[in-house]
Amino acid sequence: MVEASNILPLSKVEKGCIVSMQGDITIGYRLGLPEIFTLSDQEYEVYHQSWVKAIKLLPQYSIFHKQDWFTKGSFKANFNNSGTGFLSRSSERFFNERECLDHSCYLFLTKKPHGRKLSSSVYSNVLRKSIVPAQTINPILLKDFLDSAGQLERILIDSGFVSLARLSDDELAGTANKAGIIEKYCFLLGDDQRSMLTDIQLKQGIRVGEKSCELYTLAEATALPPLCGSRMNYEQYSTDRTKFSIGFASPLGSLLNCNHILNQYVFIEDSEKTITRLEAKKLRLQSLSGYSRENAVSRDAVNDFLNEAVIHGRLPVKAHFNVLAWSESKTEVEKLKNKVGSAMAQMSAVCKQETDGAAQIWFSGLPGNQADFPMNDTFDTFLEQATCFFNLESSYRSSVSPFGIRLGDRLTGRPVHVDISDEPWEKGWITNRSKFICGPSGSGKSFLTNHLIRSYYEQGTDVVIVDIGHSYKGLCDLVGGYYFTYTESDPIKFNPFYLPDGDVLDTEKKESIKTLLLALWKKDDEPYRRSEYVAISMALTLYFEHLDQQPDVFPCFNSFYDFLKSEYLVVLENGRVKEQDFDIGNFLYVLNPYYRGGEFDYLLNARANLDLLHRRFIVFEIDVLKDHPILFPVVTLIIMELVISKMRKLKGIRKILLLEEVWKSIAKPGMAEHIKYLFKTMRKFFGEPIVVTQEIDDIISSPIVKNAIINNSDCKILLDQSKYQNKFDQIQELLGLTEKDKSLILSMNKANDPNRKYKEVFISLGGHSKVYRTEVSLEEYLAYTTEEREKVRVQAYANKYGSIQKGISALAEEIRSKEPKTGSSS
Repeated sequence: MVEASNILPLSKVEKGCIVSMQGDITIGYRLGLPEIFTLSDQEYEVYHQSWVKAIKLLPQYSIFHKQDWFTKGSFKANFNNSGTGFLSRSSERFFNERECLDHSCYLFLTKKPHGRKLSSSVYSNVLRKSIVPAQTINPILLKDFLDSAGQLERILIDSGFVSLARLSDDELAGTANKAGIIEKYCFLLGDDQRSMLTDIQLKQGIRVGEKSCELYTLAEATALPPLCGSRMNYEQYSTDRTKFSIGFASPLGSLLNCNHILNQYVFIEDSEKTITRLEAKKLRLQSLSGYSRENAVSRDAVNDFLNEAVIHGRLPVKAHFNVLAWSESKTEVEKLKNKVGSAMAQMSAVCKQETDGAAQIWFSGLPGNQADFPMNDTFDTFLEQATCFFNLESSYRSSVSPFGIRLGDRLTGRPVHVDISDEPWEKGWITNRSKFICGPSGSGKSFLTNHLIRSYYEQGTDVVIVDIGHSYKGLCDLVGGYYFTYTESDPIKFNPFYLPDGDVLDTEKKESIKTLLLALWKKDDEPYRRSEYVAISMALTLYFEHLDQQPDVFPCFNSFYDFLKSEYLVVLENGRVKEQDFDIGNFLYVLNPYYRGGEFDYLLNARANLDLLHRRFIVFEIDVLKDHPILFPVVTLIIMELVISKMRKLKGIRKILLLEEVWKSIAKPGMAEHIKYLFKTMRKFFGEPIVVTQEIDDIISSPIVKNAIINNSDCKILLDQSKYQNKFDQIQELLGLTEKDKSLILSMNKANDPNRKYKEVFISLGGHSKVYRTEVSLEEYLAYTTEEREKVRVQAYANKYGSIQKGISALAEEIRSKEPKTGSSS
């Protein structure tokens, strides 16, 4: 057994640099890459060119080593947050220990001293018992190298695709309590794993503790694909009309589901010497071409390479790519070759499993030891081609904002925290928080909107919902909200005259009541006179003065009507209001149906659910009322008055108005003007209007949607649109979607995990688009479901166990007990 200290090629770590025994200088960065499935064809090309431009800045005898770590992990639930509700806790339990693939990306830049001897498979530190100390490092060389690295860093950051953070001494070498990147590589430790010393065995393959490692390389020109590029088509998400793009090397990155490290090396040597060497090789092959067709083919290949370098000014480099995969399971180890080989086959490359040379290649991947890479395991290429084999993407990341909703990434369903309101606003992606949601029946629209509203409510948002179809009954009952609906036995009731404690009769409240009274009195096409408006205003003022003097009188329409018949008539008789200016007899006659004993006497005389201003969750279910010529205008005015009152009086509190499938209602002039007003105004009062529709034809046919809602909704949310793919061009133009958006939208639900129940959702935030999973726990499913049979069952259990929460818990446990142990969860 050999002590690591006897062969470790590193001298010291200081000033953010790793210095090797041979005098090599290495600096490291932690990279942040774009999230997978978020880039377009053009963006991949620009991204690829950024790498080319950046690497060209490195001086001769530099080594570019990009190291992508993919380690299997699991989601760790947070059960200590006592502020979360019942459904949030069930979500934590549901996702706890969900398997996922964690990604970390590092970049190491190495500068070799001029004249340093190159390494090979037979000249490697791992095979030597001692190392001769290197000569003193030239400080000018270090400064020039760091300047070049700084320029590389700036080009990558300016591209907008990559973030870089220089690794400090502690991050490189580690501390007493935390492993550095050098130690992580030696013992294959993930970011969340504690430092642990284990034996490393290299005699029969590579073995690190209990981990058995396999090394697969792309190191020969004959194994490379005939064509390469910045991107490739991902057939699982492509359609006949769209091609879905991923990075060319993505099959070796996030799509390779096993513990692995993808190493990408580019060696920048003296290009003039390289050209001279290849010219000499061409002449040798020319002289031997008569003896073998292979020699003639090789001669032509070298000649083409030289022509490319001279004509197009390409930078010749040496490159090497390998995948170091490992597992602690024997069964899994046996599958690694098939997994890696299949991934390379997707790139049209040939996988080679390293055996004899595996130890040298593995050891040279140690941060700071890149200069001892065995050069006989590299191949000649141009920088443009070499960078095609870079992993360009990372896994989904959670928003740093504390506000948002829980969605899942497309590959594993790992929960990610997504802010679609505040963070995009602060970044300048959007100028308003309005949202437009579109999804056909069965696309998961109700689950998404329930999930969105519940998440916002639990984070302090005031919610007002106008619904058709009882989609939010379960959630409303669960949070203890007000649910207004109309039935013959229990008709809808309001009381616009009631002022809750702390509220006052301000101008806005008076205006809303006057508007309501005028709407009840006059027809839609019948104008009112100015004198009538003034008379009603006076009547209201006197009525509320009367209430102050008579505290035993309950404020409602009945007492207001009584006041008009008695005391206000005295005002008229005294001549303060002339009869020709205000026909009170006609007014009382027309409004009589809303008075005690009238047909609609219930509508404006409610004695329960009176404090709507401070009630945080209110649902108006208007399915029965939407076509009623009398009740619907009244309900519309009361809803709008409530929203405007909340908007102006609840300072610093987020407000949501959700309009669910109310297109017939919106099309009516009275409602339409209110909606247009709210979509243009709510953003100024920390408000978020949200409109949900099912049919695409609703978008196209409604001028309100086209001109007011879509133009003022920077957040567009679409669910499965596959049934509309043949006429999606019209939708794309209407919603202002890009070709990238189109390919994302039409890719939804094409390759879902058959073992899990979920739907995918497309979210666009001012041009920043992404697709997520909407996957919920069984308890959330039961609270959100719109299936009539399931809703009846939930209600029955709620009645049986005394509350909706207890009923859902009991029903969920019963369903789980009947599921097979290996079955999927809802």
